[in-house]
Amino acid sequence: MFQKINLFDLSQPVNYRTELLSGLTVALALVPEAVAFALIAGLSPLTGLYAAFVMGLVTSIFGGRPGMISGATGAIAVVIVSLAQSHGVEYVFAAVVLSGLIQMAAGALRLGKFIRLVPHPVIFGFVNGLAIVIFSAQLGQFKDGTGSWLSGTDLYVFGGLVLLAMAIIYGLPKITKAVPASLTAILSVFALVYFLGIDTKTVGDISSIQGGFPPFHLPEVPLSWDTLLLVLPYAGIMAGVGLIESLLTLNIVDEITETRGNGNREAIAQGAANLLSGMFSGMGGCAMIGQSLINVSNGARARLSGIFASVMLLVFVVFGAPLIEQVPMAALTGLMIMVAIGTFEWASLRTFRKMPASDVLVMVLVTLVTVFLHNLALAVLVGVVIAALVFAWDNAKRIRARKHIDEHGVKHYEIYGPLFFASVATFNEKFDPMNDPQEVNIDFKDSRIVDMSAIEAVNKLTDRYLKQGKSLHLKHLSPDCRALLHRADNLIEVNVLEDPTYKVVLD
Repeated sequence: MFQKINLFDLSQPVNYRTELLSGLTVALALVPEAVAFALIAGLSPLTGLYAAFVMGLVTSIFGGRPGMISGATGAIAVVIVSLAQSHGVEYVFAAVVLSGLIQMAAGALRLGKFIRLVPHPVIFGFVNGLAIVIFSAQLGQFKDGTGSWLSGTDLYVFGGLVLLAMAIIYGLPKITKAVPASLTAILSVFALVYFLGIDTKTVGDISSIQGGFPPFHLPEVPLSWDTLLLVLPYAGIMAGVGLIESLLTLNIVDEITETRGNGNREAIAQGAANLLSGMFSGMGGCAMIGQSLINVSNGARARLSGIFASVMLLVFVVFGAPLIEQVPMAALTGLMIMVAIGTFEWASLRTFRKMPASDVLVMVLVTLVTVFLHNLALAVLVGVVIAALVFAWDNAKRIRARKHIDEHGVKHYEIYGPLFFASVATFNEKFDPMNDPQEVNIDFKDSRIVDMSAIEAVNKLTDRYLKQGKSLHLKHLSPDCRALLHRADNLIEVNVLEDPTYKVVLD
C-alpha cells in the first residue's frame, strides 16, 4: 500500500548522513550528463550545468516527489537543438521560460491526474526503452577523441576500471550499507587512477566545467508576435515532454519507495524551475530517471539529497572544477551501466506468455520508439493511443442483446455492454424493425449510452421503427444517459420508460 507523504513538511525525519552522501554521488553523476546534453543541443556546457543546478534545486525544494532528481536531459536537448542552430541561444532561453509557464498552468489546472491514463504496459515499455538508451549512451565512452573505438591497452584499462566500478556497486551492499556503493565506486576508481598515475579518459576530456554563479539574464529577443509564434511550438513540446517524463519518473519512484507523490505540485515546480532556468542561462530540463534511481537506491527519501546535490554541483562549477575534471569517466560509466541494468524491468520479460498479446505489443512498441527515436513523449503517446484503441475494440465486441416476446406480444431487447462509437455497428445488427411486433422495449439496465455516436445510433434506430409505424420505448436509462439525451436537443423523440427503483452508481 502507498503511504501518503507530507509534501509541505521539510522537517520530516531525515537520515542526514545518507541524504548528504547520496546527494554528493548524484552531483558527481550529474556533471558529465549535463555537459553531454548541452553539447547535444549545440550549447555551452555551462548552459547544461546551470540548468541542472536550477532545475534540481527548485524541484527538490518545492516539487511533489522528495528524492526525485531533475536537471538537463537528453529529451529536452533533442527538442531545442534545431532552435539553437537556427536562431541562437537567446531564443532557447525564451522557449524554456515559456515552457515553464505552460507547465505551471498545467499544474494549476490539475492536469497531472491524467498520468493515470498511462497503462502499465506503456510504463514497462518506457522504462525498458529508457534503460536501453542509458546503456547505449555509455558505449560512446569507449571511443577516443577522434570517434574511433578504443583498442589495445586503452580499451583494457578503461574496460577494467568500468568493471571495477560495477563490481563495487554490485558487491558492496552485500557487505555493508554504511556508505553508498556508487559513491564508493567513484572514489575508489578515482584514487586508483590518481595514485597509480593511470592514463585514462576523465571528465575534463569532455569539456571544462569551470564557471561562476549562474548569471541572471532575461532572454534578449524581440517582444513581438512573431517571436511568440516562433518559440511556442518548441515550448509546447518541451513542456509536454518534460511533464510526461517527470510524472512517469514520479510514478516509478512512488513504486520503489511505496509512498505517493503529488503530480500537480510537481508540474508547478517543474514549470517554476524551467522559468528560472531560462532566466539564469540554463537550457531547461525535467526529471532524470537515472539520477533519481541512483538517489533512491542509496536510501535517500527526503528533499535534502536533491538540494545538496544541486548545491554541490554549483560548488564543483565555481570552486572544484580542477578536481572534478580529473574524475575518471570509467567510474561514471560503470555507475550509469549499473543504473541501466537496475532500471530495466526484467520481470516484464517473464510476463510475455501471461499478458494479453495487445499489452505485449504496446510494451514492445513503446520500447522501440523510445530506443530508436529517443522521443519519450511520442513513445508514451503511441502506447496510450494503441492501448485505448485495443480497449475500445475489446469493449465493442462485448455488446450483445437478449431477446424475448412477452405474453402481450411486446418484444424486449435486453442490452449488455457499453454503447459507444466502436460498438454502434454491432448494436445496429441486433434489431429487426421490419419483422418486429408493433411494440418494442429496449432495456438499458446492463448497458450505457456513452457518447454522441451512441445517441445518433439510437436516433437512427428510432427512425427505422417509426418508418414501420411501430412504437419504441427505452427502459432503465441511467440518469447520466438521460442527461446525454437531453443535451442532444431532444434528438430522440421516444417514450422513455423509467423504473423508480433503478439506481446507478456514478463516478
